[in-house]
Parts: sequence; C-alpha cells; structure tokens
Amino acid sequence: MTVLETLGYEYPDETWWSRVLAAITSSRPGAWFFQRNAHWIDRRVLRLTDGRHSLSSLLVRKPVLMVTTKGRRSGAPRTVPLLGIPFDHAVALIGTNFGQSPTPGWVHNLRAEPRARLEYRGRSVEVTSRTATPDEFELIFPLAVEHYAGYARYRARLDRHIEVFVLEKV
Repeated sequence: MTVLETLGYEYPDETWWSRVLAAITSSRPGAWFFQRNAHWIDRRVLRLTDGRHSLSSLLVRKPVLMVTTKGRRSGAPRTVPLLGIPFDHAVALIGTNFGQSPTPGWVHNLRAEPRARLEYRGRSVEVTSRTATPDEFELIFPLAVEHYAGYARYRARLDRHIEVFVLEKV
C-alpha cells in the first residue's frame, strides 16, 4: 500500500472561491500573515475538528498533512502542517515557506534526519524522505502549482533554491 492509499490523501476539485482565497493567501501580505500564524491556527482547528479539517482545508479546500520531523539540533519531535503534493506513489513537500526568504525549519530537519511521520485525518504513516532529483523537481513543481497556484507566486519572489522532498512509505 502506498503513502497516499494508507492516508486516504487526495485533493478535492477547486472552486472559484478556493482560487480567490488562494490568490489572497499567496499575495505578499497574505503569505506574510500565514507564514507567521497558519501553524498556530491549524493546530487549533485540527484539535477542534478531531483532525478532520485545517485552516487550509476550510478556506481553500486544500488537504493538510501534519508532518513530524526530528529537530536537527534539539532532537525533539517537530510537527508542522504542510500541503503534500501527490507524486507517483509518494508525497512531495515543497519548501517555499510561504514565499518568505528563510528556508523552513522542517527542510533542515529532513536533511539531517530523513525519517518522518505523516498524519492525515486520524491516519498516520512512517516515511523516509529524500531530496527530489532535478528531473523530479521539474515534474513535481508544475504539479504543485496545479494544486496550489500560490507556489508559482512564491517561486517568483524567492531568490533561493526551493527544496522539494519526496516522501515514501518505510
């Protein structure tokens, strides 16, 4: 069974409303706000809905994975809500940090320790990650933009390399 099948992870069809909200959330002010606040809001929404919904799933109909990595310095578990991009039989994670310049902490954590846990709607799976090859990046990034157009806006704003990880079931 693949990561996607184990988690029951899939993207719903977009609506005009989800496209409008995606444009707002990926704008400079929207990205700035969500980069600083989405994880706090997501944790509360996930807790209130018993893991069925997140801020992203409610606002822009995007399924959010809870990704738990091992802190590279602390060794403590670190959980962040991220959009996962279905890729082949795996899930890809895109390290844009909402289009903000610092590389997200979870990227550093996966570089240091490739094992992680994914959770989605009460299901979890242990995965191992690897950096996408340049050819995979060229396949994954357009898929990511199809799922969330904001990734294209983030890429245009960033002057750093965007890390893409492929996560496969252990």
